[in-house]
Amino acid sequence: MSGSSGGGKKSARIEIIPLIDVIFFLLATFVLFTLSLNKSEGLPVSLPGSETGEARDPTGSHTITITQEGTLAWDKDPVTLDEFQARLAQYKTDLHPKILINGDENAMFSQAIYVFDEVRKAGISKVLVETKVRPPSS
Repeated sequence: MSGSSGGGKKSARIEIIPLIDVIFFLLATFVLFTLSLNKSEGLPVSLPGSETGEARDPTGSHTITITQEGTLAWDKDPVTLDEFQARLAQYKTDLHPKILINGDENAMFSQAIYVFDEVRKAGISKVLVETKVRPPSS
């Protein structure tokens, strides 16, 4: 039986086209999901609700977080009042400085006013307050 016959073994094949389709579907799903996230550069806090909130562009800005306990954070770094003022003085030299205030809904109002005052004293006029969307009341 040294001759070759038509009844030989069939080799297994891996179909790559369906695999590529599944990978592209997963990639598109993850891309759309991450684009839908509202990225915050601050510490996680419970934001106050607002019916008139607008989308904001966080590029080129720094986020100042005011926690429920009244502590401050520059982006995600907890800072003292002196460190906050030093970073603010350094940041105001940027070409177009912009500050996002990310305050907990239960934070003391006096702490938010302090942050606003210090930002305005530094000469930064673009100040935005982050909120979560609240459905309109009927």
